[in-house]
Amino acid sequence: MPGFREFEPKELRFVSSFKTGELVAETGATLLSEGAHSSHLYTLLSGWAFRYKLLADGRRQILNYMLPGDLVGLQGSITGEMDHSVEALSTLVLCVFQRDRLNELFQNHPGLGFDITWMAAREERMLDDHLLSLGRRSAMERAAYLLAFLHQRAASVGLVSDRTIVLPITQQHVADTLGLSIVHTNKTLRKLADRGFIRWMDRSCEVIDVDGLMTLSSWEGLPQGRRPLI
Repeated sequence: MPGFREFEPKELRFVSSFKTGELVAETGATLLSEGAHSSHLYTLLSGWAFRYKLLADGRRQILNYMLPGDLVGLQGSITGEMDHSVEALSTLVLCVFQRDRLNELFQNHPGLGFDITWMAAREERMLDDHLLSLGRRSAMERAAYLLAFLHQRAASVGLVSDRTIVLPITQQHVADTLGLSIVHTNKTLRKLADRGFIRWMDRSCEVIDVDGLMTLSSWEGLPQGRRPLI
C-alpha cells in the first residue's frame, strides 16, 4: 500500500522474526480485556476494531477505532496490563508479535522504535480531536466529525471506492463514541441522512458526502503523508 513507508532490509528481517503468526477473530470477539495481561502485540492486517472502556454499571465509552496498519495492545506493553478493551467490529486478520521482544526492537532498531513512538503520538493526536468534539461540538457536528473521520481513516488504507464507503458500525457504536443516548443518536443521524450526507442501513452506514460532513463539523481532515507499519 502506498500509504506506508518501506522497510529497510535489516528492519524487515527483524520484523519477520518478531512475528509469530496470524490470528483470525470474528465480529464481536474481545481481543484484549481491561485489567488483563497479554503476551502478545498485534498489527491489524484486515478488518475493523475499536478500543473502549466500561464503567462499573456497564456503560461503555468507545475511545477510538482501529483499521489495517494499526498497532493493537501497545499500552499493555508499557503499563504491564491493559487499561482498555479491544473488540472486533468485523472479521479481523491480525499479525501476532512476541511482546517480550519489544525491548530488543527499541535497542537494536531505532528506526522501528521511532515508528512506534510516531504511532503513539498519532493516536494521542486523534484522541485530542475526539475530546475537542465531545467537549465543544453539537450533537450533529459530533456525528458529522466521527463519520468523516472514519471515512478518511478508511480512505488512507485503500478501503474507499468512488469516494463512498460502508462503515461497519451500528447506532449503538455511534452513541457510545459520542456520549449520546441512542434516541438522540437516532435523531441526529436521521438529520444527516435527510441532508444527503449519509445513508443509514441496518447495521452499517454509507458515507455519501464526506466534504459536507467535514464542512458541517469544521474539521480539516487527517494529515497527509506516508506512515509506518510494524
